[in-house]
Amino acid sequence: MTAHPIDQDIRQARSLPSVRAIVIPPSPQALVRLQEILAEKDTDMDALDQLASSDVALAAALIRTANSPLYRLEQPVQTVGMALTVLGLRPSAELLAAFITRQALQVRSPLLEHFWESSQRRAIACEHIGSQLYSLPHGLGYSYGLFCHVGIPVLVKAVRGYASTVTEALARKDRSFTQTENANHRTDHAVVGAIVARTWHLPGDVAQAIWLHHDFGCLTDERFDPTVRRLVALGALADFLVHQHEGVPPSREWQQHGEACLAFLQVTQDELNHWIDTLYPALEAVAL
Repeated sequence: MTAHPIDQDIRQARSLPSVRAIVIPPSPQALVRLQEILAEKDTDMDALDQLASSDVALAAALIRTANSPLYRLEQPVQTVGMALTVLGLRPSAELLAAFITRQALQVRSPLLEHFWESSQRRAIACEHIGSQLYSLPHGLGYSYGLFCHVGIPVLVKAVRGYASTVTEALARKDRSFTQTENANHRTDHAVVGAIVARTWHLPGDVAQAIWLHHDFGCLTDERFDPTVRRLVALGALADFLVHQHEGVPPSREWQQHGEACLAFLQVTQDELNHWIDTLYPALEAVAL
């Protein structure tokens, strides 16, 4: 718990009239079961196999990834068990979490055409950077990267006119993305994303970092937990790497706060360029 009562702010935000009308989907049962399996002292691979095999789409996602060029297999795998062996426990769990989340929050909108691919790439980049720089708990960076912008599909589905707001927010130069959201809807995707994270029982550090992920002033505010601040900075670096991979120009936020994030994490531009090359195969595999 930080000196800043962010958790209390998240709870209070849920009761605001502008947020109360937004339907927050319950945590998918498959994700709950995945969290239970991973929380066990000795992870039961048979239970993970059973979970993945219970849904044809989940099983197909695992097998397709294991057979991607990233793993360079001489013979393709044909079963979930073989795919789990090739991928390993943590990558398998992360892939399952991403797929379950995508299925639970599926929204048909041109705005979200590549949303989940980018989210998964951000998660991969966050986890990699976190493992390089700090001894973050396994999966914490991945969870943050995957759920960082989860408020957007929830708002697209629940709030009339929100898709137009996103288009407007991306185009405006006189105010920030969240300022445009709040001007139009009296809430924003950071608030809603933090509520989703708490509703889905994600780690408190993840929910708090989602709440703060557009507030880069938190980097120098020692009242916030160091892990939360690291996640916020990691997310900015990960977004930059994903944009580079996808051929998208650096965001306005990166132009304004990128140097501060690099300085906070003590990362050089050379290291960032190295990660672009290192992560290329994993980020490219997401599109397969």
